[in-house]
Order: sequence, then structure tokens, then C-alpha cells
Amino acid sequence: MKKYASLLLFALILNGCDDGDLTVDTIDFSNESIKAQTCDPLTNNLIYKLKPQESLLIQLPDNSIINDPSVYSYDINNSTYRVVYRAYDGTVATANICGTIPPKTPNITEEWIGTAGKIEITTTSIPGTASTDGSTTITGYNHTIVFRNITFAKPAGDQVEAEYVFGNFSTSYTAPNTVFTNPVQQCTNASKQVYNYNASSALTIDNIDPALLVNEITTTPRTGLINANGTTNKVLLRTYINGTLTQSYFCNTTIPSSPAVSETWIARDGLAGESGIIEVTTTNVNKVFTHTIVLKNVTLQKDHSSFKLATNYVLGNLEVVVP
Repeated sequence: MKKYASLLLFALILNGCDDGDLTVDTIDFSNESIKAQTCDPLTNNLIYKLKPQESLLIQLPDNSIINDPSVYSYDINNSTYRVVYRAYDGTVATANICGTIPPKTPNITEEWIGTAGKIEITTTSIPGTASTDGSTTITGYNHTIVFRNITFAKPAGDQVEAEYVFGNFSTSYTAPNTVFTNPVQQCTNASKQVYNYNASSALTIDNIDPALLVNEITTTPRTGLINANGTTNKVLLRTYINGTLTQSYFCNTTIPSSPAVSETWIARDGLAGESGIIEVTTTNVNKVFTHTIVLKNVTLQKDHSSFKLATNYVLGNLEVVVP
């Protein structure tokens, strides 16, 4: 008789638990197969992870995920910076998180709200495949997200976690196009800017040292050092949006508003015999002097990000006709 009573009690327990609800004591999204996602890759204002019946969400102001290597820290306030955990009575999907009109099911059975602590984001660049010409590229950024001293308000009472690792969230990045097929040009105004360009980017040398562009045949190349903050030999790479770059953009007294500058990369200072060198070789054919401009061992910097041009990067040829 006791045997049948035990079986009946076990059956009742199973039946009582089989209602689809998920009882949660701890949050665990540490499995590497659980990838962080975003509802809007342009703003990254909602980042989330999903398990079959659980979600962990971070809501941020637009563009709080910054594509630049550094450590960023934001105070959790359940307003502009929110952390929310939810458990459901069925399978949860992206539509439940990002849908304009979320599905009616599954239902939320438990919710934890972050009320204090910090969201700490450590950002590093993701390098592209190594190139035989010595150049490097950035293909994206990895953002390692950790909650520091986070307080969760949960149904059973507040719970504090000294460190909770949310995990990695990756963003893509389109590297500047540094392939230029146009001939090099030089402005005749006071800047004497030397430039080459394509539809979306331009590489310029502002106030190039005039000693580099003498109309005389060279037996050995003339060299000068890049000066990031000086008055001569400042090398810049700019990318543009909302329009196509043409030659008419350059050498104007007032910089055109379109296309708009998206990014500006500045070449690091040169070091004699090692890096950041402008090299010019000059030839003369029928009174046409051709100055071939090569940038050697140049690293371009934007905030904390950097990449290298080819070890011997040919900017192009500047032709000067002499009467």
C-alpha cells in the first residue's frame, strides 16, 4: 500500500511542476554558443542574449557602444541604462524582444531589474587578415561587457553580484578605401595641399615641404618626416558619407558641406630612418616632371584605433609641366 501511495505522490508532484513555468535561482548565459545580438545595428541601443526560456537585456542610449579601444563605464539607473532579466513560460525568440508588436506568448513568469551598479564595456579592435605588403586593417570591434556590483531587484528580494560577465558583443567596421587610381594633384592656394582620392576617401599631405617637390631629376629620393601636429607634412586620411567625392571638393576656400566627413585618420609623427617617411623620386620627360610620392612605414591613428598602410605605400604621381 505504501508503494502505491508513494507512486501517487510522485505523480502529483510531476503534474504540479509540468506547467511550463521556469523557477530561477541564478542567471547563467556564460555558454559561448549564446551570442549577444542587437535589435538595431545602427544604434546598438538594445543588446540581448536568449536561452530557450530566458532573456538578458541591456538597454542603452544610442551609440553608447563605441568603436574605439578603451574602457567605458555607465551607471545602471533603470532609466537610460537598464539591465533586465526575464524568464518565460515558453520558448522566447527575437520577435519577443525586438518586435514592433511583440507576440502574446510566451508570458513572462519572472523578472529581475538592475537597480544599481555599473555596465563596464572593454572594447578592442578586431584585426583583418595579415597582408604581405605590411598593411593592416580593422574589420570590427569586440566589446566585452561586465556588470560591476549590480543589484537585481527580484521577486524574492534584492540580489547583489560583485561581477557578472554578460559576454562579448561584436560590431562590424568598414575600413577606409586606400586604393587611389587618380593622378596626384596639388592645390595652388596657400595650403599647397597634395591629395589623391576615390569616391569615398581621400589621402592628403597638408603644407608639404616644398623641398620635396623641386623640379629636378633625383639620383636618390628626397625624404621628409610626417609631422602630425606641425605646420608641414601633415598626412590625413578622411572618409566621406552622403555623396561622392570628386576633384571639385578640393582646394576651396570654404570646405564643401557635401559629401560630409565621416572619419579623420592622422598619420603618426615620423622617425628618421624608421617610420612616417615621405619619399619623393623625380623624373623628367619632355619638360614634364613626374614626382612619385611614396609613404613609408606609416601608421594612421584615430582616437585609440590605428592601422598601417603598406610598408611602401605609393600615393601616386604628381606631374608638373615646365614651359
